[in-house]
Amino acid sequence: MSEIQTNAPKFIVDTSAAEKKNRPQTDDQIRQTAIEFEAFFLSQVLNSMSSGLETDNVFGGGESEKMFRSMLNDEYAKSMSRNNSVGIADAVYREMLALQEVK
Repeated sequence: MSEIQTNAPKFIVDTSAAEKKNRPQTDDQIRQTAIEFEAFFLSQVLNSMSSGLETDNVFGGGESEKMFRSMLNDEYAKSMSRNNSVGIADAVYREMLALQEVK
């Protein structure tokens, strides 16, 4: 049998990432993160809601319509989140601030 050589991967360690992890975020960064979370959540809800819709075979259907509908739902979710229409971002924002104060 031949010898098997193992080459351990050489990872580049970024020490600035650890420093960023321990640094508290600004209010604007926390607000933006909360808005992005709300947009992602709403996108998942909209995709679930539209998954059962039948497509019109004359003017649409197929994989391209599924892809378009997914992108359209993402944009709807971003718009809803930016306009504070649901309020999930506000709740997430408050919780993130509370968690940051505990540390």
